[in-house]
Amino acid sequence: MATRSNALRIYVLSRLLLAPLMIWTITTVVFLLMRATPGDPVDALLGPRAPESAKAALRSQLGLDAPLWQQYFNYLGKLLNLDLGSSLTSQGQTVWQIIRAHFPATVELTLCGLLIAAVVGLTVGAIAASRPNTPLDAGGRLFGIITYAVPMYWFGMLLQLLFAVQLRWFPIGTRFPLGQSPPPGPTGLYLLDSLLHGSLAQFGTTLYYLALPSLTLGILISGVFERIVRVNLKQTLQADYVEAARARGIPEFRIVTVHALRNAMIPVITILGLTFASLLGGAVLTEVTFSWPGLANRLFEAISQRDYPVVQGLMVFFGGIVAIVSILIDILNAYVDPRIRY
Repeated sequence: MATRSNALRIYVLSRLLLAPLMIWTITTVVFLLMRATPGDPVDALLGPRAPESAKAALRSQLGLDAPLWQQYFNYLGKLLNLDLGSSLTSQGQTVWQIIRAHFPATVELTLCGLLIAAVVGLTVGAIAASRPNTPLDAGGRLFGIITYAVPMYWFGMLLQLLFAVQLRWFPIGTRFPLGQSPPPGPTGLYLLDSLLHGSLAQFGTTLYYLALPSLTLGILISGVFERIVRVNLKQTLQADYVEAARARGIPEFRIVTVHALRNAMIPVITILGLTFASLLGGAVLTEVTFSWPGLANRLFEAISQRDYPVVQGLMVFFGGIVAIVSILIDILNAYVDPRIRY
C-alpha cells in the first residue's frame, strides 16, 4: 500500500513540475511568433502615415526599441510577478481586466456547447455501438466523420442563414439584447446570475441568445465523443461480464446503459476535461462568427491589431488552464487506475 502511495506522489509531482515548462514553452513560442510575423503595433496605433519621430517616441515608450532578448526577459520578469501587462490599443486596460470582462462569456458558451456535445455524442455513439454492422452503426460513423470535418465558421454561418435570416427564430449575434441591462451579479455568467436574482425572463433571454452559437460548437464537437463512445462501447459489449448478463436474461437496454456504458465512460471523462480546457481558447471561430463578446474573440482582435501584451497574456492564461486541467485529469486517472503510475 505504501509503495502505491509513493508511486502516486511521484507521478503527481512529475506532472506538477511539467506544468511550468509547458507554460514557459507557450510563452516563448507566442513571443517569438508575434515578433516574427509582418506588421508593427506602432503602425496599428498611429497609422502608417504618422511621422517617424512620433513612431520612434511611442516605440521607446512601449519598450519595443529594446533588443529582442531584453524584451523577452523583461516580459518573463513581469510574468513571474503575475503581471500580464496592459493593452496597447485599449487605453492602458490591463490584461487581467480584459480577462475579467470577457472570460465569463467564453465559459458560458463553452459549458453549453460541451453539454450539447456530450448529450448528442453519447446518444449517437451508444446507439451505433449497440447496433453493430447495421445502418445505425454506419450512420454513427458518418456522423462522426462529418462533424469532425465540417469547418466551424461555415456551419455557424449556415445556421445563421437558416434560423436567423430565413426563419427569424434566433438572433444573429451578441450575448444579450442591445439596450437591455444584463443580469447583474458577481460571476458574469448570465445564466447563473439570472437564477441568483430569480429572473426567469433574463434566464430565458440568455438561453435564447446562447442557442445558435452553443449548437454550432456542440454539434461539431459531438463527433469526437461519438467516436470514442462507439469504439469503447463496442469493446465493452464483447466482455465476459456482458455475455454473462445476457445469459441471465437481463434486457439489452439495461446492459448497454447500466453495465457497459459506465465502463466505456472512463476515457470519455478524460476527453471531456481536455476538450473543455481547449475550447476555452479554441472557440475563436465560433465567437467571431456570432460576434460573441468572449475572450477568444478578444484574442482575435488583439492578434489583428498586433497587441503584443494582450496576445501573450491571454495565451499564457489559456495555457495555464490547459495545464491545470491536464494535471487534474492525470491525477484522477492515476488514482482510479493504478497501472497509469507505473
